[in-house]
Order: sequence, then structure tokens, then C-alpha cells
Amino acid sequence: MTPSPFLETFPALSAVPGLVHGFTLRSPGIDVLTDRDEALARLMPFFDEQLALAGVSREALLTGEQVHGKGVNGLDGSSPSRYHFDATDGVMTNTPGQFLGVYVADCGAVLIADPVRRVCAAVHSGRVGTELGIVPTAINSLGQFYGSDPADLIVQIAPCIRPPAYDTDFAAMIVRDCVSAGVPAAQVTDCGICTSSDPSRYYSYRVEKGKTGRHFAFIGWESI
Repeated sequence: MTPSPFLETFPALSAVPGLVHGFTLRSPGIDVLTDRDEALARLMPFFDEQLALAGVSREALLTGEQVHGKGVNGLDGSSPSRYHFDATDGVMTNTPGQFLGVYVADCGAVLIADPVRRVCAAVHSGRVGTELGIVPTAINSLGQFYGSDPADLIVQIAPCIRPPAYDTDFAAMIVRDCVSAGVPAAQVTDCGICTSSDPSRYYSYRVEKGKTGRHFAFIGWESI
């Protein structure tokens, strides 16, 4: 991976051989004072640039519609090629070279890796999704479809909104849910950063009254 000042990585995931991940930061010079779809359209070249620095092409990227639900879908080597799932807030795969991503601005991006089975997941979990239990749903789905043992999983929570800027600490709820689902507490890492804390580095839907950009969190295994 080529270092970039606009791409954040997390030590717990960086320590896993063969795993690629990242969390894009605020892009300077791109006007995002608009609605979500237009902001994403303006940011796509920036996302593609950051993905390329990480060795990821958009053609290898799987995303979901993100409707603040608990739907989780995935691909494996026998699945037909597709790169977007409707009504889905969590995506997963066991295919090396297939990458997963979620867009966030205050909601939590949760990246999950299983170094034993070499599977992974990316989950969009804000307050509503967290209350619905999307992260434990993803953990259960990794076991059901790919045979992952929760005890082997490494879970990373990216920057998201937190108290006192927000009245619900859903990041703490996600940590508790992961441990309840069988992930060892030592393997669940919350970066602890609030997206409202630094407007030069992070987008915040709440602080910027809905007219803002999005971060893109991605994860995947290098091709064997």
C-alpha cells in the first residue's frame, strides 16, 4: 500500500498479513455542500485515487445500498459477478481479491476480518443499525456462510459520532454486541475518535446539517 495523507489505517488490521483496508479522510478542495448523491458523485474520483494507492480497483469492489437496516449479503467464488446489493448495510466475502466497502459520515464503519478462514466483512452501523443488531448479524452470517468462529474475528470500529456531540454511544453498543456474539474483547478495537472533533479531517452529517461528504471504509484480502 502506498502511504496517503488522506487514508487512515488501523493497527489491529494492519498487523494481519495479506489484509488490505483503509478509511478515507476529508478531501480538500471538493465542494460537498450538497445532497448525499451529488456529494458521492463529486467524491468518486477521490475515492478511486485512494483505492488505487491501496492496490484496489473499483471493478473489484462490492458495496450495498445502505438503508439503515440489518441486511447483510455476501459473495463467494461461486457467486455470479455483481458489485452492489440493494437494501444492504453489510457486505462480506471469502474471495481473495474481492474488496468490500461502506460509506459513512457519523455512522460507524465496522471492518471485520477472520485471519483463519480469510474472510471479511464491512458494515454500516449507525444508531438505528446498531439497535437492530447489524454487527452481530454480520458475525453470525460469517459463521453461517463461511464457517468463521467468532473467537477468530478481529473487529475494528472506525471514527464515528459520539457523546457529547451525540446522545447515543452506539460505538460502545457495538463493542458490547461483538463480545456478546463471541468475539474476544481484546480483538474488538474502537478507535475512539468522534467525527465531530476535527472538521478539517472528518465529515460530520450532524455538525454540517446533512450537507457534507462521506468517508469510504474498505477491506479485503490480497489475491493469492
